[in-house]
This record gives sequence, structure tokens and C-alpha cells, in this order.
Amino acid sequence: MKAKGKGTMTMQDTHDVINQPSALANFNVYTADTVLQYWVNQYGGSWGDAHLSAFGQRIGHELLQAGFQANKHHPEFHSHDRFGHRIDEVSYHPAYHQLMEHAVREGHCSLPWTEPQPGAHVVRGAMAFMHTQADPGSGCPLTMTFASVPAIAVQPDIAEHWLPKIFARHYDGSNIPWFNKQGVTIGMAMTEKQGGSDVRTNTTSATPVNEPGGGQRYQLVGHKWFCSAPMCDAFLVLAQTDNGLCCFLVPRWREDGRKNSIHIQRLKDKVGNLSNASSEIEFRHAEGWLLGEEGRGITTIIQMVALTRYDCMLGSSALMAQAAKEAIWHTGGRKVFGKFLHEQPLMLNVLADLALEAEAAMAISLRIAHALDNVDEPEQAALIRCATAIGKYWICKRAIQHTYEAMECIGGVGYVNENITARLYREAPVNAIWEGSGNVQCLDFMRVVEREPDALNALMNELDRARGHHSLYDEQLVSIKDALSDTTSLALKARRLMESIALLWQAATLISDGERFIAEAFVKSRLADNAYHQYGTLDSDIDMTRIIQRAMPQL
Repeated sequence: MKAKGKGTMTMQDTHDVINQPSALANFNVYTADTVLQYWVNQYGGSWGDAHLSAFGQRIGHELLQAGFQANKHHPEFHSHDRFGHRIDEVSYHPAYHQLMEHAVREGHCSLPWTEPQPGAHVVRGAMAFMHTQADPGSGCPLTMTFASVPAIAVQPDIAEHWLPKIFARHYDGSNIPWFNKQGVTIGMAMTEKQGGSDVRTNTTSATPVNEPGGGQRYQLVGHKWFCSAPMCDAFLVLAQTDNGLCCFLVPRWREDGRKNSIHIQRLKDKVGNLSNASSEIEFRHAEGWLLGEEGRGITTIIQMVALTRYDCMLGSSALMAQAAKEAIWHTGGRKVFGKFLHEQPLMLNVLADLALEAEAAMAISLRIAHALDNVDEPEQAALIRCATAIGKYWICKRAIQHTYEAMECIGGVGYVNENITARLYREAPVNAIWEGSGNVQCLDFMRVVEREPDALNALMNELDRARGHHSLYDEQLVSIKDALSDTTSLALKARRLMESIALLWQAATLISDGERFIAEAFVKSRLADNAYHQYGTLDSDIDMTRIIQRAMPQL
């Protein structure tokens, strides 16, 4: 055999994989995340560290793999069985049920309601944050189940039967009546073809079976353009009566054991959120119970919507945190031009900027969790009403560009579906669109400005907490107060106001509750008049290496 000459390669040599980092997998998602631990501790959730560590261990191991499987094998709709009976059933891959079972068992849907104590919403928020990193799609029914509690509680006689099953920490994905289950999940069906977010144009009608009133049975006729997670055990639904728009709890099964007349028309073929089934449905004299008084449907369901919007903040924050970590991890194990990629000055700038953005998003998301833990205080309740719209608007929009930039850091392999960054990028738009688009969030904030002075005052007090630390921050705070006092053309300039206020709120949270070097970097890079909107534009006096080290997974 001839010796291999210098510079020659064998066929085997061409298949050696060199200069490619290992996957970010098989690690504890909680204990590896310095930033998440910091903010959980800041807002009173450190008592949950052991629980969160156990939760994060499973997320970073078998559930990370389950997330890949649940997004590869999409839900399938079966309208009829093989003998022609209408069944309206959606089947999921076993990995989806594995994700749901873990989250429900660990208190994702119930912890703040069953164990109310300081930091309970923060601990639950950290669980939702980590679950999103395994699979955002299954987070949809989990969020709706969690958020349904205040709306169902409006009607005590209905709540008596349903809330214990929501709190049970038992997941049952089988297609059987709710009253034969230990635990249930709850969905929501609000929007219709002709109205979208304008739910007052809904045409679905409801007629009392016997007597009208709260807790009574009604029959619903109509359609819903979006009904997510159609295998939930019941749905909060808006429908019209003679007295206006009302909120109903509509189960998939009737009390006599027959299937309720909820007919799935089709599943949506979506850009992302692929493990979650989203459907179009029709009500053909479906039975449901009225929650609260007739004509007060929006007042009832808005309690659920407020919490699902908060979870949109958490979800988008989680996407950004995961995207930043994936980019930092990958570039830390790949060399170009003689250096590790994350040591190249321009890449260093991009990575630090992504990490800074992700931490600011997490900070205000868990700040809202902290306010929920103190909702009995009028100012904290007022802050939630005002700030959730701001956070939902800003974080969910920023996640789209952020996840793309992280994918670009990884390069071509990041665009391949086998890499998690491709999923993050496809997933990013959903939170900006669902639960009220950006313009709807702006309109909600404008309503607060015009009609709820206590909520606006709560926001201003929150921003005033950070005064006196950075002249740049103080100047921008004065400017935004002047802008809010000028109510002419307020709706036209609402997006500009929302962006400015969101940046100030993020800066205020980092200044008041965060690490000093992170706050200073954020203020310098986001609040200056000449601030850039692209990532990777930090000034040289910012300690980028330290920011990246803070965000790097600590394995």
C-alpha cells in the first residue's frame, strides 16, 4: 500500500467533522441560567429554587428532545371515525402529551392559585419561561388554563366544579367527558372572521335553555375563526344575547355524556407554533354556561386575556433568551480567521447586544410577575393594567428581529430545521399577533392614558424609581412626560410613544433592580438620541465580554 503523501486526503478524511461546536443540550436549564436565577431572586422567588432546578433539569434533557418531536410530528385532525361517526378529534404525538403532563404536574397552570405567597407568580413565571424553551406550542393550552381561573371564578357555582380540576395537577389528554377526569385544560374562542380583535362585531348567538342568568345553560350558534388547542376540555367563548356580548364556559362534552355540538372545520396551517393545534370551529346549538351577568362578557374574559398577554411577554422573553444563548454557545465553539468566533470584535458586539436585549425583556416580564404577587396593592394592580400592554407590544415585536439575528450568528446551519434557532424564528411572530396585535396594544394604552389616571400614575411612579442615576435617563423621562401631556394626535403617534415608554421602563427596571453594568449598557445603547436599531452597534466603552459571560450557559 502506498503511503499517504503530505496534503492528500482519504475518503474518510472528508467526513471528519471539525470546527463545529457541540449542541447546547443535556443540561439544567435553570442552574445554567445566571440571568434567570438573578431575576427570580430579585422578585422574591428564591424559595422555589429547588423546584425550579428540578424543573429545569427535565427541560434541558428529555423534554428538549420531546420538543423536537412534537414540532416534527404535527397534530392531526380526524372529523369522523371509520364508521362515519362525527368525532372532532385531534391526535398529538406522544411527545406533546409528555410536555403537557410535566408542566401540569409541576404547577405551571396552578401554582399561584393553590400556593399564594410572595414570589408565587415569579416562580410560576420562571416555569413558563423554561417550558417555552422546550416547546412554545404546548405553552398555549397551559397558558389558557392558568389564565382562565379569574374569569371562571366570577361564577362561583360553576367554579365549584371546574377550579378543583384545573388545580389538580393531573393531565389527562384522553377524549372523554370532563367530569370523568381528575384534571382538565381550558381553551379560548373569541375571534370571528368578520371582526378579529373587534369582538363587539361577533355574530355567534346564545339563547338560554331555561332561565337566563349567571350559571345558567345556554345554546350557542355561530363560528370562531381561531380556537387554539381544540382538545381542551372546555373553552371560554364570547357570544351575543339580547343584552349584549357575554362570556360562556363551553365544554366539549355535555352533562348527559354526549359530545357537545362543537364541530372543528379544519386546523390552521401556520408559519410556526406547529406543535399546537389551532382550529376553526362551528357551534351548532352547543351548550355552555354563562359566566357573570349578561352583557358583561368583555369584562369577564378580559381577566383571562390580561394574563395570556402577560404570558406572551414571558414567551417572547424566553425565545430571546434561548436565541442569545444558542448564538453565544455556538460562536464560542467555532473558529474563524484564527480566533473563536465570539472573540471577533464585531461578533462580540452583536452577541452582547442580543444578551442585553434578552435580559431587559426578562426583567420587565418578571417585574409584572412581581406585581401579580402584590395585586392586592392598588398601585401594583394599576401598573399591571398599564404596563402589560407596553411589554406585550415591545417584547413580542423585538423577538422577531432578535431571533433572526441569533440565527444569522450561527450561520447556514442555524437556518436548517434541525437547529433550534429555525424554530425560534418561526415561533417569534405569534406572540405579537395573538392576544391583540401591536396596534390593539397601543389602543389599550391610549385608553389608559385618557381614562385611567391611576394606572398612568402607577406607571410614572415606576419610572420615577430610577431617577437620579443617569442624566440620559432623566432627560428622556422628562421628554416622555411632556409627550403624554400633549393629547393631540395621540393615536397617530401611539407607536412612537409605546417604543419610548417601553425602553424607559426596561431601563428603569434594570437601574432599580438589576446589575449596574447591565443598566449602564442599556441606557447608553438604547436611550441616546443617536441610538441604532440594529444589533451589534454598542459603543466601545461598554464591557461586552462581561455581558456575554453573564449570558453564557453555565454548564
